[in-house]
Formats: sequence, C-alpha cells, structure tokens
Amino acid sequence: MFLFPRSMQRTIVSHKDFGLTNSKTHLGFVQNLVFIVRLISSSLPSENRSVETKENGQKLSSMVSYFMNSCGLSAKSALAASKKVSIKNTEGADSVLRLLGNHGFTNLQISKVVRVCPQIIALNCERNLLPKIEFFGSIGVLSDDLPKLISSTPHLLAVSLKNRLSPNYNFLKNIVFLDEVVVRVMKRMKWAFLRDLSSNLAPNIAFLREIGVPASNISNFVISNPCGASIIPSKFCEIVNKVKTMGFNPLRRMFLKAIEVISQMTKLNWESKIEVYWRWGWSKDETLNAFRRHPYCMRISEEKITKTMDFFVNKMGWLSQDIAKRPEILLYSLEKRIVPRCSVVQVLLSRGLIKKDLCPCSLLVLGETQFKKSYVTKFQVKVPQLLNLYEEEMNLLDVRPGFERRIGC
Repeated sequence: MFLFPRSMQRTIVSHKDFGLTNSKTHLGFVQNLVFIVRLISSSLPSENRSVETKENGQKLSSMVSYFMNSCGLSAKSALAASKKVSIKNTEGADSVLRLLGNHGFTNLQISKVVRVCPQIIALNCERNLLPKIEFFGSIGVLSDDLPKLISSTPHLLAVSLKNRLSPNYNFLKNIVFLDEVVVRVMKRMKWAFLRDLSSNLAPNIAFLREIGVPASNISNFVISNPCGASIIPSKFCEIVNKVKTMGFNPLRRMFLKAIEVISQMTKLNWESKIEVYWRWGWSKDETLNAFRRHPYCMRISEEKITKTMDFFVNKMGWLSQDIAKRPEILLYSLEKRIVPRCSVVQVLLSRGLIKKDLCPCSLLVLGETQFKKSYVTKFQVKVPQLLNLYEEEMNLLDVRPGFERRIGC
C-alpha cells in the first residue's frame, strides 16, 4: 500500500473539511486529489519509485541499443523506433533482419525499412513476413525489384496479406488483367495500395462506366493515373462533372486525361496557368480550347511555358495563336527536340529548300525517324553540314546565345 511521506500526511484533507456535500463537487474534489497523488509520487526520491519503472527504462535503453547496433539507426531514430515497438527478446528480430538480407536487401535498405516501420522486426518470419515476400514474387515482382519496392514503402510488409494485399491485387487484376500491369500500378500507388482500394476505386470506376467511358479507357486510366482514379468518390464525381461541362466527350481518351490534370490542380494553380498563357497572347477561350486539344498543356510548369513560348515567339517568330492550335508541342524538350529541329528548319529555309508557308508545328510532332528522313538525310547532299548541326544541337544542354547567327551558315 502506498503511503505519503510523514511530512505531507497532514496536508491531505477530506472534502467534508471544506463542507463539500454536493455530488458534482465531490467528484471534482476526487479528481483533484488523484492529480495531487500523481504529482507527489512523481516528485518522490528515486528509491521510492516502482521497480517496474526501472525495468521499463532498461527495456527502452536496450531497444535503443538494438536499433542502433543491429539496424544501423541513428540515436534519434532509434529512440523514436523504441517507443513504437517492444520485443521480448532479440532472436525474432534477428531472424527478421536475416530474412531481409537473404532476399537481397542491403544494410541501408534494411535500416530504412526498420526506421520507417519498426513494427516489422516484431513480426513472425514464417507466419507473417515470408508469405508476403512469396506473394510479391508470385505476382511478378522480380527479386531485384523487391528490396526497392519494400524499402520505398515498408508498410507493405506490415499490412495483412489476407485482408489487404491479396484483395487489392485481385481487384486490380480484374481491371487491368495482367500481373505485370498490376505490379506496375502498385509501384506507382504504393501508399494507396495499403488502403482498401475497392472503397474508393470501385465507385469511381462504376461512375465512369455509368457515363459511358469505354472499359479499355478506364483500364488505361487506372494504369496511368492510379492515385487519381482512387481519390474520394464525392471529389471524383465533382471533377468528372466539371470536365463534362468543359465539353470533353466521355468516349474519347482526352476525357480521362482532363480528369487526371484537373485532379492534380488547385483552383489557384489553374488560374495562374491561365494568366501565364494570357501574357503570351492567348485569350481565356483559346486556353480552354488548347486544354481540350491536349489537357497536359495545363500541367506544364510556368517556367517551362515561359521558356518555350519565348523561344517560339521571340526567336522563331511564330504566332502564339498557332501554338494554341497544337499545344502538345509545348510538352516537348526544348533542348532535345525543339531547338535541334528548328535549327534544321532555319537552315533549309535560308537555302530555299522548303516552303516558307510550311507549318512549323507539324515538323515538331513527327517521330524522330520520320523527321530525320524528311528533313535531314533528304538534303544531306545539298547541305553536307546539316546532319552534324542536328546531332550537335541534340547534345546541347541549353539554348546558347547566338543561335540565330550560327544556323545561317
């Protein structure tokens, strides 16, 4: 039985000493008394504290040492991990570390797994961990890829195989059909894979089917944008309806691309992109039309838009309205595609080898093989330096000053 120090016993009084007879007041008195007891006990000398507290401290210290020495955690990470998991002995934890090492995990990857999800070292290897590792192998996760997958999302080993991993796999396979595609989707939505996919993804897919989106398009949508396809259904329906009001046809693939873009943008971000295009001469309607033609034009960074439009308008002399009709060219690499091809065009124009009214945008959308065949090798006899110029420009890291003068050779 716990006793207060003799010097403090006189300070403890009954609620009756204060004339407290009301039940609510009595309750308050008792609560305050409990608080006083706890406060006093915490201020007692160390020799009066319970043995259990000392044992807990020893266990905590032992766990910190284990996380640091066996798992490679820093002192801070080891302390944080020791507060999340407790093990009776280190034999089981050692078995977990050996299991991971035997399946190709490096020390650095093991350290990351334990730091992010320390509960893993308390799991039973045979009953919990090995079946999950075998599951990933059975669906097509290569042995070399497994450590990368798990170390990027360690909680994949902590969730239930029966209640989470396996149901999510079966659900996705019914949509995308192939194991390798399921694995690809899982790699792109690792954290979402920890949740019940059917709770969000199923109603969203049902809604898309209801409005007439083809099954093949839905499958491609889940593959390319699994996280966007599994957002909260109420929010998803709101985005879909917004895209419909913009004039997108549910039967076309651009419909789902628009959903993908809108789901990733805030209203402020959208208005900011509108303003950037407005500064380059696009009206609000022209921007919306460009978005209908290629929704990804609104996903480009403002810096990329500005840099590319500056090259087209100020260096090449193109009309910004013409670019709005082929907005996909804004997505191309300035260094690896736009500048090299425009350098070839400028040379051919200066020699009168191609027509001046040729739509420049059409040159950029051609495949690499077709472009070289039609505009490089075709004129190599008349312009021997053309191929060297093109290949040199392909290796540029940025648009160098004096570009216009040099290509006029």
